[in-house]
Amino acid sequence: MRYLLCLLCYLLVGVAQAAPASKAYMSIIIDDLGQSTERDSRTLALPGPVTMAIMPDTPHASDFARQAHKAHKTVILHMPMDPATGPYAWHPGLPLPELASRLDAALAKVPYAAGINNHMGSRMTAQREAMTWLMGELQHRHLFFVDSRTSAATVAAAEAQAQDVAHVSRDVFLDDVRTPEAIAGQLQLGIAMARKQGSAVLIGHPYPQTLEVLAREIPRLRSQGVELIGLKQMIAERGNQAMPAHGKHGRYSNR
Repeated sequence: MRYLLCLLCYLLVGVAQAAPASKAYMSIIIDDLGQSTERDSRTLALPGPVTMAIMPDTPHASDFARQAHKAHKTVILHMPMDPATGPYAWHPGLPLPELASRLDAALAKVPYAAGINNHMGSRMTAQREAMTWLMGELQHRHLFFVDSRTSAATVAAAEAQAQDVAHVSRDVFLDDVRTPEAIAGQLQLGIAMARKQGSAVLIGHPYPQTLEVLAREIPRLRSQGVELIGLKQMIAERGNQAMPAHGKHGRYSNR
């Protein structure tokens, strides 16, 4: 009997050791780049696969996109959408040919873009016809989409999922409150979320406080059980499924 108990304990320990540890992944996107060479450079210096979201209507957009690509960072177009303004911005009521023209022009300003996310866009991402067209266009161009989720009424990710377009949705904004303490707290929220649901997508901005916190904390992520990964790997990990805060059973609620 003692032999059988020892054998059973040995087998249970062996199974526990062989079982893969649960994974917790995080991706970080920094928006609003291309406006300041100093902030752009500090963002580029962040360790790990941090994604650079570059606005097309900025003075350094093209040069910084090339610089970031050369540094092996993922570049995405930070596409202005209503209530954003400017020559590239999408607004409800614009005909599809005009939306297409503005998207073409914006992508031309941000070379090496692997995908896009919305800058502002609380009104525009709720427009189903435009989002349906956009996802078809991104599929055709082999680009992915990140729904920044600036509004609970967004249908962008739902339309991406419906058309099987590679995409993810943002889980946490880092710096709605621009203090180091608040930003560090949001990062910890992202860490807790990654541990709970397996992954978390965080979006921040090139504020001095944000860059300071990230430069200090990114090297500590692994010791907290979280692996920082690029957006393409995050898309593969999530498999176009909605996270619990965004829908049920992997499907987005705004279908």
